[in-house]
Amino acid sequence: MRVHHLQHVPFENLGSIKTVLKKNGHTMSSSHLYKGDNLPSVNDLDLLIVMGGPMSVSDENIYPWLKAEKQFIKEAIKYGKKVLGICLGAQLIAEVLGAEVHKNKYREIGWFNVKKTEEAAQTVLSNILPDGFEAFHWHGDTFEIPAGAIHIAQSEACKNQGFIFDNRVLALQFHLETTTESAEALLKNCRDELDGSKYVQNEKEIYSDREKFLKINSVMTSVLKIFE
Repeated sequence: MRVHHLQHVPFENLGSIKTVLKKNGHTMSSSHLYKGDNLPSVNDLDLLIVMGGPMSVSDENIYPWLKAEKQFIKEAIKYGKKVLGICLGAQLIAEVLGAEVHKNKYREIGWFNVKKTEEAAQTVLSNILPDGFEAFHWHGDTFEIPAGAIHIAQSEACKNQGFIFDNRVLALQFHLETTTESAEALLKNCRDELDGSKYVQNEKEIYSDREKFLKINSVMTSVLKIFE
């Protein structure tokens, strides 16, 4: 399988996803958009992965490459490619599918429980995504569920934590790919967002149990199986 990923900042990479894809022998390529990398042809990939970033989907004036990226994601979906979006990536997918992306009521950073919806039983994630699990979060925006997509997950702080479209386009607001190393990179670059609000943990709480990263990475490995 040919996998291409879009990266928006140097400190939000594939995390545990890279290890799984390499182990399974998939061909990997990337566009680091913040560096000005070109986008490939959608004909040159089977799976597109769109990563996170601190910007918002509406920041096209600050990050002009967002406009071309949205068009590229739209084409990938149109031509039947498999797509996985995480955090900002999920919001970009939601927007290109016609849904609104906006500020969430709460900023959500740290470890919080996610619950699988009843509707998720209708999808390929039925026996893959646990009914309830603790996930890592780092976001302030959220999305509405696009028409034709199925709402798959929610948390106390954020109703729309994920959706799947056509059983091949998966959008996850939360992070399952985060490792201790990638969490450290987030903290180094975005520590100012730890504002002590209701659903924002401090650094000590985030690192209270490093085994949590291994647990979410295991769930990520299972989720990736739907694309193979």
